Amino acid sequence: MNIQWYPGHMTKARRAMQEDVRLVDLLIEVVDARVPVSSRNPDIETLGAGKARLILLNKADLADEAGNEAWERYFTAQGYAVVRADSRSSAQLKKVNAAVQEACRDKISRDRMRGIVNRPIRAMVVGIPNVGKSTFINSFAGKACVKTGNRPGVTKGNQWIRLNKSLEMLDTPGLLWPKFEDPAVGLHLAMIGSINDQILNKEELALELIRFMEENCCGALGKRYGFPEEADVRPDNPKEPPAEAVEALPDGCSPDMQILRQAALRRGCLLKGGSPDYEKAAGLLLEDFRAGRLGRITLEWPPR
Repeated sequence: MNIQWYPGHMTKARRAMQEDVRLVDLLIEVVDARVPVSSRNPDIETLGAGKARLILLNKADLADEAGNEAWERYFTAQGYAVVRADSRSSAQLKKVNAAVQEACRDKISRDRMRGIVNRPIRAMVVGIPNVGKSTFINSFAGKACVKTGNRPGVTKGNQWIRLNKSLEMLDTPGLLWPKFEDPAVGLHLAMIGSINDQILNKEELALELIRFMEENCCGALGKRYGFPEEADVRPDNPKEPPAEAVEALPDGCSPDMQILRQAALRRGCLLKGGSPDYEKAAGLLLEDFRAGRLGRITLEWPPR
């Protein structure tokens, strides 16, 4: 699959970010811990040149813990301040304050030398759509400061929020870049919900996810949907659906399609007449992955 998505409003959002970045001391880049490379906009490196940087590995509760640790080591070695957290949990975000102070240590020292004290750090919160920027700000502030939603494009414009006497944050819209050079990037962003679902072929996307999981997360799909690890229909299996609900697939049908078929039958995703509704089953499988119901899964790992 070669997925590309760059709505026109993102050009305007990039220009606004380019104007506002000169007002801030720090960029807090929110990335999805399951795909830390794919969910980093390369334009932010250019926009944030010369600014202190903090990477928030968000949705760490949905990613493999070993992966979280590996990515924290990787980004720390590159000179970033790093925090991994579930931004829905305000308790987990307590370490952000310390990370902000550490990331801006040189700036704070320069201010003191000039006699400037008690000046709040101004941070811009940046990232691609649907990685949890607004949820992070609301949890960190302890109140609903900005609008949130489990879909890309909820934040429409920049908004300043004063969190306390030492920190102000600027919420920004999710920003992608015009072309994904690596097809895997578009694929991963579609899987985590950062691409508008309406432009996607969910069935193809679900099959790609199934292939990844069969290679890397053995048993997770069978555990969730209640079928044996092998995807073929077995007549001796007491959990098999009734014969009228079974649609025979051609000989040589791919294992991933067999698994999607099994998921459809197990979860009652059926068309009129009892045939599997593959589109509905694909949407259900993607939602289960995005919500962490298939287990803690990391799609990308640091280079060795």
